[in-house]
Amino acid sequence: IDQLHSWGYELVVPPLIDYLESLLTGTGNDLKLQTFTLTDQVSGRQMGIRADMTPQVARIDARQLGRETPTRLCYIGTVLHTRPDGFAGGRSPLQCGAELYGSASVESDIEIIRLMLATLEKTGITEAHLDLAHVGIFRGLVQQAGLNPQQEAELFDALQRKAVPEINNLLDAWALDAAQVTMLRALVELNGGSEVLDKAAEVFASASDDVRAALEDLKQIAASLQSYLPNTPMFFDLAELRGYHYHTGVMFSAYLPGHGQAIAWGGRYDDIGKVFGRARPATGFSTDLKQLVSLTD
Repeated sequence: IDQLHSWGYELVVPPLIDYLESLLTGTGNDLKLQTFTLTDQVSGRQMGIRADMTPQVARIDARQLGRETPTRLCYIGTVLHTRPDGFAGGRSPLQCGAELYGSASVESDIEIIRLMLATLEKTGITEAHLDLAHVGIFRGLVQQAGLNPQQEAELFDALQRKAVPEINNLLDAWALDAAQVTMLRALVELNGGSEVLDKAAEVFASASDDVRAALEDLKQIAASLQSYLPNTPMFFDLAELRGYHYHTGVMFSAYLPGHGQAIAWGGRYDDIGKVFGRARPATGFSTDLKQLVSLTD
């Protein structure tokens, strides 16, 4: 927390139990399934034990602070999950993270990624690998191809499983424009080092402005991080869509060699404050301090 504060991030302390609409806003169904619920005996309203602190921090930015300038906030506290989060994951992580509100620039994403890696280094983890993706690429291609919500969901599911024959069958059955099929089919193969971004630029040459802008964001982030952190391995997967219904831009995760689960994660989620009356640009990261301690014992 001292380090986060030294980067300009103010500590906020949201409540452990909150009204359900404040806990789940803008986060999709995944968080709802992870949240324990109860009924307030005074008002009769549904409440929950927080499974993620980000929606609460967004409310603080929107309602309690209400600033027009960029706001940097950090937090630490226990969250509770109905089920363990991933293999060997616990149900009560000690969540620590940082959020930057009010800036839509790619420099904000770069700052958050650097801060995430600096936080890991503070706990003794110096060999983290960084995975990067961008939901705008898939979302833009889907819109350009004119897929309906059901088709989008089917393709999304097949991409997450890297089910190439199923992806091919779906694209063939929908009788799309040949150029759209080529771009959508290429997604599953576009993973690897920074050379993937150059290959993607060729494949998506006829893509919409949104797709090419998303790819340019990834290129700028990669170039900047390579300058700041030349020894940090970076991996790109343009079919990685975890948090697709929650994130609005770049997504990133940190991994430790020999450890299968991400040890820190984050991304851009510009719409999260909308329900609170201020849909400011937002980017951030979080990690489980308990897990970090166990990895560095």
